[in-house]
Amino acid sequence: MEAFCVFDLKAKGTSVRTELVAGMTTFFTMAYIMVVNPLILKDAGIPFHQGFTATIIAAVIGTLLMGLFAKYPIAVAPGMGLNAYFTYSVVQAHPGMSYVEAMSAVFIAGLLFLLLSLTTLRSKLIEIIPVNLKHAITAGIGLFIAFIGLRMSGIIVANPSNLVGLGNLHAPSVILALVGLAVTLVLLSLNVNGALFIGMIITGIIAYFAGMLSFDKGVLSFPSLPEGIIVWNPVHAAGDVIAHSMYAVIFSFLLVTLFDTTGTVVGVAEQAGLMKDNKLPRAERAMFSDSIGTVIGSMFGTSPTTAYIESASGVGAGGRTGLTAVVVAVLFAIAAFFSPLISAVSGLSSITAPALIVVGSLMLSNVKHIQWDDFDESFPAFLVILTMPLTSSISTGIALGFISYPLMKLVKGKFKAVHPLMYIFAVLFLLQLIYVAH
Repeated sequence: MEAFCVFDLKAKGTSVRTELVAGMTTFFTMAYIMVVNPLILKDAGIPFHQGFTATIIAAVIGTLLMGLFAKYPIAVAPGMGLNAYFTYSVVQAHPGMSYVEAMSAVFIAGLLFLLLSLTTLRSKLIEIIPVNLKHAITAGIGLFIAFIGLRMSGIIVANPSNLVGLGNLHAPSVILALVGLAVTLVLLSLNVNGALFIGMIITGIIAYFAGMLSFDKGVLSFPSLPEGIIVWNPVHAAGDVIAHSMYAVIFSFLLVTLFDTTGTVVGVAEQAGLMKDNKLPRAERAMFSDSIGTVIGSMFGTSPTTAYIESASGVGAGGRTGLTAVVVAVLFAIAAFFSPLISAVSGLSSITAPALIVVGSLMLSNVKHIQWDDFDESFPAFLVILTMPLTSSISTGIALGFISYPLMKLVKGKFKAVHPLMYIFAVLFLLQLIYVAH
């Protein structure tokens, strides 16, 4: 037990058992990334096994650093949205560009992130975000991940006349998700420790006996990197960036990843009660961990990493320290040898959807802290909360909040109440929304 003293579990009001359960909950909630990420990157020409192993390497290193160095219960892995941007807006949108050359842009962006993390800029960013926007980011992320759970399970589907609509309640996947949600809610109502994780286990067992979950492709397989290390030389990578004029690509990676990670870290830390006096202790270490994950991940062939919103499920299960993240990292490392098993479980979204929906409701409680009576404070917060799920992008929600907040303060004659950096980022976000493809 002495080995766990470094995490100061008692002071954080948690235990080894709680942290283990929290880590397992986070892992199984975000395990889909090991399959979805390489599938998307495959469209860019990256072999599936290369993408699979690269995803795990980036997740293990980034998350392990987040747990041991930053000591936060936050998992790091290649970001959804960023992988699609890399594949469809960078590689496929530039005929003649190989994924190796495009990965150079990710590598350079990661190195720039690393340099930024050695300064106080990224931690300063957390401090300058207005309190009401911080609460809005947490609530917006809550709605976002709840919507992900509803959409992935089929409870909510695309609708030609209204964008979204109720799915087929007779579909096996929907029934399974609703049963899993009911089981999880019962466990939570009875104050069962590890309710979210136990709910996923029970849902998985039901799926197996219902014939919805099978392991016909086996369980074990040895991880491989058919392409080896894709990029490692900064000079050569910079040459690729210059040759293909990928400056806008790097700018997008920098801005989106910066605020995706910042928003997620703030949201999850707020939920876990880890913010102190509107500041995040060891913020530089958290950002450094994410930066290293991006650099290492790009070397092996995956898009930029980011702090994962699914970490909120682990926090919802009681995770409060870096031990939760260490457990996630270890499980990712073990999962490298179980790709058929992981593919089968993560391929059935109904197993993890209930946890995302429940955690979303828990995170939404932050709206009670927003100053709704002060319109120039409440509307930017409302915009953040509304647009995160509707645009399926944390960074877009933050962007609209960052643009509208200083604008409304200017109109009200309160321009001095806004930190100068807010004005700078408002302009940068505006330029990004106007000129960069989404």
